Amino acid sequence: MTPQQQFESERHERLSSYPQDKAFVELSQQWLQQSMDKKYVYNFDWLGRPIIQYPQDMVAIQDLIWTIRPDLIVETGIAHGGSLILSASMLAMLDMCDAIQSGVILDPRKSSRKVIGIDIDIRPHNRAAIEAHPMASRIQMFQGSSIDPGVVAQVKEAALGYKKVMVFLDSMHTHDHVLGELNAYATLVSPGSYCVVFDTFVEDMPPKFFADRPWDVGNNPKTATKQWLTTNSDFLIDRTIEHRLMVTVAPDGFLLRK
Repeated sequence: MTPQQQFESERHERLSSYPQDKAFVELSQQWLQQSMDKKYVYNFDWLGRPIIQYPQDMVAIQDLIWTIRPDLIVETGIAHGGSLILSASMLAMLDMCDAIQSGVILDPRKSSRKVIGIDIDIRPHNRAAIEAHPMASRIQMFQGSSIDPGVVAQVKEAALGYKKVMVFLDSMHTHDHVLGELNAYATLVSPGSYCVVFDTFVEDMPPKFFADRPWDVGNNPKTATKQWLTTNSDFLIDRTIEHRLMVTVAPDGFLLRK
């Protein structure tokens, strides 16, 4: 066994033990609840733009993008734009590495890799900041409900010709809305790639934890994902990712297309 194989073997053994470690699982869930109560998730930026994600999930996303090497990422939910910038910066890194390997310098403004963002309300100051960002040439935004048939049609048209596609769903977190997003966008995901459904953790929080929001236990992304998977057998839940993180807003939300 090579040193790298030994490392991977030890990692696999370690990670496979985490789900059986009840104390570790409970502590991780308690920390997630306490940190969410204190709005910890709002504390971070990515390349200068606020990104409303846990650092653990940011690491998972960069790892997935590096592994899958998509040429298109579709994201629902824009907010301040940090997640779009994260995705765009990872695509820029892929282009840079491809250029180094091929010896061909690529003008980033002519790269085919891009990110599509959809939000029902792209506030003017956020749009201006995103459009002024160095990653802006890789980003295309659509304003409107992510499940509006007209918006869905525009996104699918913009996605034509892309071969490796990844989808992130992170807008309205009610059951019906997420179910609509899955029906609209999961078909874009290429085999071997992922649809990541964020905020499935709502189902695991105490009832009424998000008292000022329409989602709750029984009405959230996890319930939508569970229902959707019953009729979409070409996707499966990749729990190895959440086991690596232990703290994530997307348990049962990393969906791998076979």
